[in-house]
Amino acid sequence: MNTMFKSAAVAAIAVAGLGGQAMAQEFTLTFGHVLMEDTPNGKAARAFEKEVEEKSNGRIEINVIPAGGLGGDVDIIEQLQNDLVQIAIPPTATLGNFEPKLQVLDLPFILPSDEMMAKVLDGDVGRSILDTLDQHGMHGVNFWGAGFRQITNNVRPITTIEDLASIKMRTMQAPVILTQYNEWGANPTAMAFAEVYSGLQAGVVDGQENPIANIVAMKFYEVQNYMTLSSHAYHGYAAVMSENAWNSLPDDLRPIVVEAFDNARDLARQLTNEYEADQIAKISSDIEVYRLSDAEKDAFIKGSFAVHKAFEDVVSAELINSIYEVTGAGPN
Repeated sequence: MNTMFKSAAVAAIAVAGLGGQAMAQEFTLTFGHVLMEDTPNGKAARAFEKEVEEKSNGRIEINVIPAGGLGGDVDIIEQLQNDLVQIAIPPTATLGNFEPKLQVLDLPFILPSDEMMAKVLDGDVGRSILDTLDQHGMHGVNFWGAGFRQITNNVRPITTIEDLASIKMRTMQAPVILTQYNEWGANPTAMAFAEVYSGLQAGVVDGQENPIANIVAMKFYEVQNYMTLSSHAYHGYAAVMSENAWNSLPDDLRPIVVEAFDNARDLARQLTNEYEADQIAKISSDIEVYRLSDAEKDAFIKGSFAVHKAFEDVVSAELINSIYEVTGAGPN
């Protein structure tokens, strides 16, 4: 039996005669992520921990290790596949290196708004995407998120795709994002999240993309001159469990864990929405903020469908079209 799980027989003996007292711990689940504790998703992880421990009456202990304490996202995913970590919330962009179908969520403007994001990710299409993780030693539960990605740089204000020409953009190690910036005329470079601040400061890269929560938490605004509120891609996180951990949960505990995941997802989204407007106002004295007009955004969208087309064979045209059907935001 995996060492994560204590013997049910031992647990039964331990709780015998305890009556209404808390039951003995049966499961210890390590929850690793790279986010800072004070970000919306960092707070949601702690809320998940508290809810599961309370509602399971102490039978499940959640051990949250934040801020990259277990390594980067790829490290954590690999640990999850080997059941060394039982819960994680890696970016969908990073998971796309393990399961290509996840890359569909990084296509620029594939999710055009918060409302459409929720319809896709929380509905049948989202479930079908999560189910593809089963073949990789993971069980996808739901999608959290940190809002939409925005563009910052030190060269010039970005109001058109042409403005990105030759700008050295840091990206995640994600095929769609690298292709996107190449298509837009920039020079993308994959770089670890923890290295971005120093990379920007030293001029190794000129710019980067991230949601507001990450831009503020990592203080990128201190070393960037311009920020364009492009909202070109949803920065989603997939809440995943190791296959062994998921399969080992008994029928009476699994609904508790799933409900806590859903509540944490909703909290992360709520905190993100509350957080963004306030934080944009706070950092506007340190970085020039530009919001794309509707016409400018439409031009970006039209200039991005070539990226969608380029990944039809990777993620499947059928999956892309199923998202268009939900959002009504396809090329036609």
